[in-house]
Amino acid sequence: MNRRHFLVSSAAAAGTQLATKGLASANDTVRVACVGVRGQGNSHIKAYSAMTNVEIAAVCDVDEKVLNERIGQIEKSGKKRPAAFTDLRKLLEDKSIDAISIATPNHWHSLMGIWACQAGKDVYVEKPCSHNIFEARQLVKAARKYNRIVQHGTNSRSTAALREAMEKLREGLIGDVYMARGLCFKWRDTIGRYPDEPTPAGVHYDLWSGPAPLRPFNRNRFHYNWHWNWAYGNGDIGNQGIHEMDICRWGLDVKVPSKISAMGGHFMFDDAQETPNTQVSTFEFNEGGKKRLLVFEVRHWMSNHEGGIGEEKKGRVNPNTIGNIFYGSNGYMVIDGYGAYKTFLGKEQEPGPARSAGGSNWENFIAAVRSRKPSDLNADIEEGYLSTQLVHLANISYRLGRTLNFDPETLACKGDPEANRMFTRDYRKGFVVPERV
Repeated sequence: MNRRHFLVSSAAAAGTQLATKGLASANDTVRVACVGVRGQGNSHIKAYSAMTNVEIAAVCDVDEKVLNERIGQIEKSGKKRPAAFTDLRKLLEDKSIDAISIATPNHWHSLMGIWACQAGKDVYVEKPCSHNIFEARQLVKAARKYNRIVQHGTNSRSTAALREAMEKLREGLIGDVYMARGLCFKWRDTIGRYPDEPTPAGVHYDLWSGPAPLRPFNRNRFHYNWHWNWAYGNGDIGNQGIHEMDICRWGLDVKVPSKISAMGGHFMFDDAQETPNTQVSTFEFNEGGKKRLLVFEVRHWMSNHEGGIGEEKKGRVNPNTIGNIFYGSNGYMVIDGYGAYKTFLGKEQEPGPARSAGGSNWENFIAAVRSRKPSDLNADIEEGYLSTQLVHLANISYRLGRTLNFDPETLACKGDPEANRMFTRDYRKGFVVPERV
């Protein structure tokens, strides 16, 4: 794939106003289906439930216990009972649904998004938008081909304070920004080891596995802990870390790296986790005649609070340090992962502009669904792809144990066919991410 053709043609499509599509409801109500609702998917339900003229028309989950709990909660809140599905394919046959909101495990994100675009639905897809690089590119193609509104779940893009912070960086508040650090220091205990066991009643495990290999059921490869298995997740760099990775790239105003190097490991615990719990990844960018550096760190246990990030949260001691630090020729900027920024200027590091203010990525999505303009999205899928690609490149470098030299024009690793093969995976029949969308 040629970068210039891919990025320019995609951006051009995003900048054009699409033909207006009437909503399914006659009273301007956007009918949304929430897919994957145990954890973050419950946040999706709460967000849409609070909006005017937005109806949760359907809920889909492969765990019937979770599905029934969410249906009951929606009814108890006084809302209309939504339709219930365990199989997304059946849901997509419902022409009255305008959009789907995806919060499943990572290995399902892109395929669900592509299927939804093909079915004429708009899509909100959680981060990271794919399990590998190939999938992310296919999802962008599908969004453009079928003229769909596709928002990526990097919520900071809709946070008022961080949008202001990006403006300050562009205006030169801290001078020439040459480096960004993303910090994902999160207190995570061992997951232990568990034997394989029978699939719990009410769990449609074949559907849960989807594009991934069908392995025996194991609780350490199911609810949440799937994050730490390569077949389904991408480690903490692709879990919490993708938020900070996206902010780093946003602030540096870069798209595609030229060199990637990552190392780390699984320290301290002897358990079933496959992904690293400590990882340092470095990206070099050469765009616009300037070299910039992005350093991303994952740490799983004890941590200091660099730049004051996470020192306190809601009046209690916070064990996590989640955020970003940007370094410039005239100062530095600290971004707290909870929606605030501070600046420190000059040699004396005098406090500069600061702000704390939130926002809603879901509200922004619904507004764009109504306007039919991808350019109205704060976290358009192409931005999601570019940041997600960094996650995958870092993990490939880590797993191969070597630096990757990435060609920004061909979007491939130079002279490294083994790395390039890791851009995709083998898919199970019936769950294949298509070459042609």
